[in-house]
Amino acid sequence: MNEMNTEQARFNMIEQQIRPADVLDSAVLDIIAAVPREAFVPDAYQQLAFSDTHIPLASGQVMMKPIQEARLLQALHISAEDNILEVGTGSGYVTALLAKLGKQVTSVEIDENLSRTAGETLSQQGISNVTLEIGDAAKGWPKQAPYDVIAVTGSLSRLNDNFKQQLKIGGRLFVIVGTEPAMSSLLITRAAEQQWSEENLFETVLPPLINAEKRPEFVF
Repeated sequence: MNEMNTEQARFNMIEQQIRPADVLDSAVLDIIAAVPREAFVPDAYQQLAFSDTHIPLASGQVMMKPIQEARLLQALHISAEDNILEVGTGSGYVTALLAKLGKQVTSVEIDENLSRTAGETLSQQGISNVTLEIGDAAKGWPKQAPYDVIAVTGSLSRLNDNFKQQLKIGGRLFVIVGTEPAMSSLLITRAAEQQWSEENLFETVLPPLINAEKRPEFVF
């Protein structure tokens, strides 16, 4: 894809997918227009870089759809002073978007190879306000807690309370909870020491986070 076609495809992604999904925050749209999504897409899937689809990554993981990425960013209302936890670095694209909007991102990835590749791409893009960690953050990541923002980029069948406890007061958590075919994207805000509000944003589907806690199965 030549440069002109790439820019047209990016424009179409924003105008035909993201805006119609009620993502109208100008800061979010500007960042998506500025950060080259294609740089984070594996070579074998370049033709899908701007498509409304999950793009496969290693270890059975995927890149979120552009609509999911954009709605995540809009919901979190990230400010320039926010310290952010991202659970699941993946390709590093959402990491880059979070880093452009916030102060500092701690991004945790269980797959060492994915983390290394993402780190190389982030470096090539001149993004330096990111700390990449290797580990299992399916039940939270207390190391740099509490956080202003937590973004979980794989689905959870049930929400672990650790994520809520690792928010600062006023902090926001975006997470997709449930099992196929019924998953809900939630925005959880910590209002006080033992008080959280929960907003159901939209229905969607996303592959599960590796090692995510399973919902107990009913036995008949």
